[in-house]
Amino acid sequence: MSEVKAYAASSKTAELEPFKLERRDITKEDVEIDILFCGVCHSDIHTVKNDWKNSQYPVVPGHEIVGRVTKVGDNVQNFKEGDLVGVGCMVDSCQTCDSCMEDLEQYCENGATFTYNSKDKHLGGHTFGGYSEKVVVDKKFVLNVPENLDLEAVAPLLCAGITTFSPLNHWNVKKGDKVGVIGLGGLGHMGIKFAHAMGAHVVMITTSPEKSKDATKLGADEVLISKDEDEMKKHANSFDFLLNTVPVGHDTNPYIALLKRDATMVLVGAVEPLDPIHGGGLIASRKSIAGSLIGGIKETQEMLDFCGKHNIVSDVEMIDIQNINEAYERVQKSDVKYRFVIDMKSLKES
Repeated sequence: MSEVKAYAASSKTAELEPFKLERRDITKEDVEIDILFCGVCHSDIHTVKNDWKNSQYPVVPGHEIVGRVTKVGDNVQNFKEGDLVGVGCMVDSCQTCDSCMEDLEQYCENGATFTYNSKDKHLGGHTFGGYSEKVVVDKKFVLNVPENLDLEAVAPLLCAGITTFSPLNHWNVKKGDKVGVIGLGGLGHMGIKFAHAMGAHVVMITTSPEKSKDATKLGADEVLISKDEDEMKKHANSFDFLLNTVPVGHDTNPYIALLKRDATMVLVGAVEPLDPIHGGGLIASRKSIAGSLIGGIKETQEMLDFCGKHNIVSDVEMIDIQNINEAYERVQKSDVKYRFVIDMKSLKES
């Protein structure tokens, strides 16, 4: 094993601070990665604060990891020292259940091993994430990162990117479709970029008129202010697909009214109870509400390749790891456009 620098929270009320953790020696199936950049996801904050009531301390967050391969195991053929790679929200799964066999490891029926706060089958205890110098990961959960992309802005693709790409891909968004992206933040800004690159007519749906200019720069063809009842009525029954990125409980009924017959709204943000849904809005036109969780490894690689082809990355603000607690405060105030990324050089040189 090797000791590496990291940042961790020791309790739900503690700030993140310097920490030392042990990484396992590589097995024949493993890839060791020197971490260059790690994105900051709102899920990191939820886990640190124990908002989901399942946190195991100390918590070392981070599941948007970009780095270079430093070692590979004897049975690793698809990666070599020096390769640019990524690691997302998962580092293992059972590989035998129906979901895993269909390349949907995120829905592993025996429980995927997440990059942090999951049971560590190698060392015992729980897994530690990417707010650290390096990570050791099973080769099946390592991704190739296109070299043409801006590395600083790639990291959030490993969570925010795949979270929005997967439903657009699964529900077959295509050229000419009218697609609404609800909410402009870390997820929403990626949804606009992907839907635009897929050829859709993209409508940014927001409660905030001041976000219109940014939405247009990101690729939206129109902006719909959801508080404007007259404008909402003009768009009623006209959307082929809605990507709902709102991160908190809210009234979905006005958005259901926007869908065409047989169209779907997919939730990717609100991991909490929603306001009551009026069944009539669904029944009258055979509309659907669905949910989607990140993506499997195969689809995540497809997403990265798509980004390489279309030169898509996240809009990011770079920080040193010493400023992570301030960054958390700003994320909670929605004071970032649109994701923070940690330059891990700041950890190595500390």
